[in-house]
Amino acid sequence: MKHIYTVCLGLLLTLIIPVSILASIGVGVSTGKIVVNDKLKPGIIYQLPSLTVINTGTQESYYEVSIQYHEKQPQLMPSRGWFIFTPHSFRLKPKQIQVVDIKLNLPVQVEPGKYFAYLEAHPTKKVKNGSTSVGVAAAAKLYFEIIPANIMQGIYYKLISFWNVYAPWPQRAAIAVGIIVVLLVFKKFFNIEINLKKTPVNKENKHE
Repeated sequence: MKHIYTVCLGLLLTLIIPVSILASIGVGVSTGKIVVNDKLKPGIIYQLPSLTVINTGTQESYYEVSIQYHEKQPQLMPSRGWFIFTPHSFRLKPKQIQVVDIKLNLPVQVEPGKYFAYLEAHPTKKVKNGSTSVGVAAAAKLYFEIIPANIMQGIYYKLISFWNVYAPWPQRAAIAVGIIVVLLVFKKFFNIEINLKKTPVNKENKHE
């Protein structure tokens, strides 16, 4: 009886252990390189090509997209704060994909020149049993160039870009502010006219 129990336990372990060993997290991206051909201006918010992230493994996990650099790259390194990823983190089942929207929000003052960075997708959650997720990542190379501009030009570009990218909200806000200003001006002149009309009456009362 003890021998039979041992054999059954051994068979059960052979069924469970391979599943744990083979369970893995994988990641892939839809493109290997993104090159922005137009020369970019400081202050402008640019819409970059989207990045498609794929769970190539057999384990469901959470993922995120971030900016990484090459240690000895000759190009300038863009700040991570310039990039807006939507969504920034997400959950994927095996073979499932997620399209990530990417915006490049350039500051009004920035060093001109050629820039390079990796748009890297990687899992953020490790598998407890049989995990192979350590160091797993996939990345697309990003190249772009920024032209010289002074701070006044940068501020102008930022205002125009904000107006266009986030339409119609800036336009609605401008209309609301305009209405408030008109009402305040009207109220001020209306009070002045009332005071002017009251003044002669007060003088006549004094003479009486």
